Amino acid sequence: MATVLSWSGGKDASFALREMHREGVEVVELLTTVSAQTGRSSMHGVGRELYERQADALGLPIRFVEIPADASNDEYEAALAEATDEYERRGIDRIAFADLYVEDIRAYRESRLEASDIEGYWPVWGRDTESLAREFADAFEATVVAVEDSALDESFAGRPFDESFLADLPEGVDPCGENGEFHTFVHDGPVFDRPVPVRTGETATVEPRHGDMVVHQCEVLPAE
Repeated sequence: MATVLSWSGGKDASFALREMHREGVEVVELLTTVSAQTGRSSMHGVGRELYERQADALGLPIRFVEIPADASNDEYEAALAEATDEYERRGIDRIAFADLYVEDIRAYRESRLEASDIEGYWPVWGRDTESLAREFADAFEATVVAVEDSALDESFAGRPFDESFLADLPEGVDPCGENGEFHTFVHDGPVFDRPVPVRTGETATVEPRHGDMVVHQCEVLPAE
């Protein structure tokens, strides 16, 4: 079945890609959203150039859905629906998501696909997040690019996602950040043909376009 992977550039999506490789799933494209104004993802703060380098190192094409600044939820959904419609015309069978256990998010994604013939697919759904986090840290290299202020202070932004990071997480923070506590950018691992060299820049505090959540984003930049 021809499958598109909803792509954040982070650890769960990378782990899901590895699982699909192991299962022989035909992944034909990565799909991600960026700001039409900045070319960056809203939560991760990762720029389009790094996503392109990442996709190239993975040997996969990537599709960018551009979201206007301060877009309403309806505008956001319309932009993704346009991509879904095109996938349906191309004969794509399903879109894979790397969600682990948040039922509301899964139900929302399923509702957005109901009007199409495209199925949702969850290759890592139900996995234990502690064991997944440690298995990921053993096999991949990633940088923590954003942390949610109510869960983690800004010192966690810019750190490698490794055993030390996991050991320092406060009680109640999911080891995979499944509740939005933190986000990562993956730059090497078993699904990559070659590493994506990166360096960290400054950390900035931002407020996402919706809600009152404060996020500390550490800029990641190409290292060469």
